[in-house]
Amino acid sequence: MKKTLVVFAHPYLEHSNSNVELINFYVRHQHFTLRDLYEEYPDFHIAAFRERKRIVEYERFIFQFPLIWFGMPPLLRLWIDEVFDRDWLKEGQYNPLEGKEIHILITTGGRERSFTKDGTYKYTVEELISGLIVSLNVFKANIKTIKIVYEANKLSKKDIILHKKEFAELLNQ
Repeated sequence: MKKTLVVFAHPYLEHSNSNVELINFYVRHQHFTLRDLYEEYPDFHIAAFRERKRIVEYERFIFQFPLIWFGMPPLLRLWIDEVFDRDWLKEGQYNPLEGKEIHILITTGGRERSFTKDGTYKYTVEELISGLIVSLNVFKANIKTIKIVYEANKLSKKDIILHKKEFAELLNQ
């Protein structure tokens, strides 16, 4: 199994049963390392050098977060700004993201139809997180899946289990 770093960012985790259940999946598997950014960096002072050293060790990354005001949580955005290094793009420099497998798991309270061109918000979730997608593409990471869990705040325990199973299957492909 691939050694996997889960970069998790949820500023209101205590109010999210679905995210708590979804991250419990990682805790039970030894090849997953869960990094809760809001727990680790409550003061928003990211140890970028340490984080850069850490990500070199992993073959696969999962970015899991809720959609917050139509984008990524602010601490995840800051983590990317601080940790991703433009020097990685220079010829002859090691790029720790190049070719690495990436999975993105997003939860949102909104309905799927709301995130369409004709829906309430007029934008898809993928468009709203395009900064992350573009950043990963620039660093030549291999985005394998973007899984969106709609109406996450209304999911039953059974629905959450089904989402966990589906996501586990995606990771095992």
